[in-house]
Amino acid sequence: MDQAPGSPQGPQGPQDPGPQDPGPQGAHNLPGCYRHPDRETGVRCTRCERPICPDCMVSASVGFQCPECVRGGSGTGHAPSASAPRTLAGGTVTADPRLVTKILLGINLLVFLVQMSLGDEFTDRFDLLGRAYVPWLDSGSLQGVAEGQWYRLLTAMFLHGSYIHIMFNMLSLWWIGGPLEAALGRARYLALYLVSGLAGSALTYLLAEPNQPSLGASGAIFGMFGATAVLLRRLKYDMRPVVILLVINLIITFGWGNIAWEAHIGGLVGGVLIGYAMVHAPRERRALVQYGVCALVLVVVVVMTIVRTAQLV
Repeated sequence: MDQAPGSPQGPQGPQDPGPQDPGPQGAHNLPGCYRHPDRETGVRCTRCERPICPDCMVSASVGFQCPECVRGGSGTGHAPSASAPRTLAGGTVTADPRLVTKILLGINLLVFLVQMSLGDEFTDRFDLLGRAYVPWLDSGSLQGVAEGQWYRLLTAMFLHGSYIHIMFNMLSLWWIGGPLEAALGRARYLALYLVSGLAGSALTYLLAEPNQPSLGASGAIFGMFGATAVLLRRLKYDMRPVVILLVINLIITFGWGNIAWEAHIGGLVGGVLIGYAMVHAPRERRALVQYGVCALVLVVVVVMTIVRTAQLV
C-alpha cells in the first residue's frame, strides 16, 4: 500500500526440479523410485511426495509430479493422496491454477476504472485514513478507521493512485501470484493475499500520521514476495535472485518519498509468517497449522487497530 506509485516486482517463480529430500534407503541414503525401486532418487512428487526417478518425472508448474498424480488416478495404493492430487501446500489441484490471480487482477482493474469515473470523492471515501476532517465528504465530518470505518483497512488494498501505480502492482501480482497460487492452492493463496494486505494496512494505521491517506495493493504484493522467498527455500532453489529483488524493492521503499513503507514491511512480515506455515506445516495437521497462523496474524491486525484507535479517539 503506497501513498504514491511504486511497487515491488517479483520473480516469475520456480521452474526447476523439486527439493532434494534424502530418505533413509539406498547406499547413499536416498530412497528408491516408487515405480522403479532399484533407482535411487532425491526428487519427490510435489503432490503425493513419493520419490520419483527421471523416467517418472512429469514437469509441473512447481517441481515435478508422478504419472499417477498427473492422471488423477487412484494409483497402486502406495500413497492415498495420489487419488486426490494436492499442491505442495496441500491445496486442491485445479484445471486453472491462476484463476484467483485473474479474479484479483480483474477486481483491482475494475475498482480503478470506478476511481477514474467517479473521481477523488470515491477514493477518499475508501482509502486508508487514520482520522481526519474531510470537508467534501458528508458535508464535512471526521473520517477514518478511528471513526469506526474499519472497512478502509480492506478497501484501500484495491485502490490505486495512478496508471503507473496500478501497472506495477498488477504486473507484480501476475508474475508472483501465478506460481504461488499453483503451489498453495486457491484457498490458501487467497488467505495469504488478504491477510498479508491487512497486516500492511494495520501497520500503516498504527505508525503513519492519522491524516495521511494511503492506498494500493503493495502490502499484499510484498506478502506474496515474502511467501515466494519461503517457497523457494523450501524447494532448495537459488535464493540470490529473490534476495536481490527484495533489496532493490526495500531501497525503493525507503529511498523514494511518498511511499507507505509501513504497508510494505507489514505485508512482508505477514507473508513470510504465513508462507512458512503454508509450506512447512506437518501433513497430519496441515490445515490447522496453516489457517491457525492466518488467524494469529489477523489477531495481531485487530490488536494493532484497537491500540491505534484508542490513541486517536
